Amino acid sequence: METEKRNGIYEVLSPWADADPLPLKGISARPTDLAGKRIGFLRNSKRAARPTLAVLEEKLKARFPSLEFSTFVFLPNDELGASKDIPRYEQWLKSVDAVIFAYGD
Repeated sequence: METEKRNGIYEVLSPWADADPLPLKGISARPTDLAGKRIGFLRNSKRAARPTLAVLEEKLKARFPSLEFSTFVFLPNDELGASKDIPRYEQWLKSVDAVIFAYGD
């Protein structure tokens, strides 16, 4: 091992290891048409998230006038999946056809 270190070879370990209890899932199917859909804006409460999504809403509404929007806000340092808001979040997810996420940093 000492020779490998001198040659610039190091073993790199992931700090995440195999500890993630949630299996990876692919993304959901994308809607083929946005007309008449309800778009969910998922954002944290940091300053830049709200105006970013406001501009996006304006642009989307100009292209698809029948769109509706719904917003779910979570605290910036909370892990949503482990928060007490998960039942409210899951209910909100059922009420939208697609979700756009914004993190306001």
